[in-house]
Amino acid sequence: MGEVSTGEEVRVIGAADAVATREVVPMCDEGPRFSVKEYRFVEEQDEQEREEPRPELVVLIPEVLDSQYGMYVWPCAVVLAQYLWFHRRMLPGKRILEIGAGMSLPGIVAAKCGAEVILSDTEELPQCLKNCERSCQINNLLGVHIIGLTWGQISPNLLSLPQVDIILASDVFFEPEDFEDVITTVYFLMKRNPDAQFWTTYQVRSSDWSIEALLYKWKLKNIHVPLQSFNADKEQLATSPLPGRHTIEMMIISLAGASYTSVSAS
Repeated sequence: MGEVSTGEEVRVIGAADAVATREVVPMCDEGPRFSVKEYRFVEEQDEQEREEPRPELVVLIPEVLDSQYGMYVWPCAVVLAQYLWFHRRMLPGKRILEIGAGMSLPGIVAAKCGAEVILSDTEELPQCLKNCERSCQINNLLGVHIIGLTWGQISPNLLSLPQVDIILASDVFFEPEDFEDVITTVYFLMKRNPDAQFWTTYQVRSSDWSIEALLYKWKLKNIHVPLQSFNADKEQLATSPLPGRHTIEMMIISLAGASYTSVSAS
């Protein structure tokens, strides 16, 4: 694992086969305790390529341990990060905005793959933005912008955003009462960026929950992306087990009138 540079005391608390973990203890009583997890993305190879070195990317994520924060990397974030890694060759030169970034694993992967990245989370919870900042610091990403964006609100930060090519979000369709706020924020961004795409992963928690009516209402369309198409149909990704039994889906959303260009062809 790479060096952890956070200004806090660091000690190893465990190293399982899948994820190496370090506990980071603040040097003073203030501030949360957190553990640093390593996610390792490796390119799959066929039998003929097994003798060649495999490209890989290592990302460190500091997960907050305090129960009041409840902030850690959700399985959906690992799946979305895998999609970015799989399509990493088309990321350089792209400007990417992650909304509801939390621990920011997808955004960090995008930045390490050469994209210009803006991380965002709710303005109402400063600790969320602090987590974005900590994830950037620990991965030595100094050029990533971090801003407060609250779903469903037209704020100065939202209005001042530069043009974006891709919007990212993992597991933002968590509470049905938030669905339309997420969709309206995405719609606002896409009206200003008509060629932009919204790449999102979500966990199926109820067969009764759907965003189809909201997509129709806001004149958006979606395309389902099979997990097997980017090597994500596994119980373990980026050397990280996906805990429990999860049904995770991925889709790409765009304006109803926009043409869709498959990134798999890039």
